[in-house]
Amino acid sequence: MNRLNLTAISAALCMAISGATFAADKAMTRPEFKAEKDKIEAKYKESKAACKAMTGNAKDVCMEEAKGHEKVAKAELDARYKPSPRHDNDVRMAKAKADYNVAKEKCDDRTGNDKDVCKKEAKAHYETAKGNAKVADAKEKSVADSGTVQTSKVAEAKADASKDRREAQYKVAKEKCDAMTGDAKDACVKNAKAKYGQS
Repeated sequence: MNRLNLTAISAALCMAISGATFAADKAMTRPEFKAEKDKIEAKYKESKAACKAMTGNAKDVCMEEAKGHEKVAKAELDARYKPSPRHDNDVRMAKAKADYNVAKEKCDDRTGNDKDVCKKEAKAHYETAKGNAKVADAKEKSVADSGTVQTSKVAEAKADASKDRREAQYKVAKEKCDAMTGDAKDACVKNAKAKYGQS
């Protein structure tokens, strides 16, 4: 293959790549947004219909998964249509909430203290995800406002997230103590308080 052909191929590839990049960067139009939203709603209806064939808690879990997928997809669509730190955070929060609702629903397959612990664990995972979302949001907002990460705002968000996570983890540990009695339970609660810095 001669040099001229290689140059022509390279030029064609560059044009194709830049065209693809331009297409990806191109803002979504209102009709495109509406069409995507309609697809999301159609997929949700399809998923709900599939869930109706199930019974018991499997049906409930399926319904929560369908709702979660729809809410996350809509949040992602909004973020693509009107990119902003707020919409990015909406996506993170939608994912955290969807995961939490599904995890909580799955706990209904359990009984007694095992079910209670499961729900507290689901809540602890949710608090962790929420905290991570708040930290990411603080970073994005500070960059959007000033062009640089404002470490004080990020540090404050991290401190809040850490506090919420410790409280949620303490509740899990305390719930596990409820399976015990007497001195063993008292010692368990005391250890949990010390471990997670609760008074």
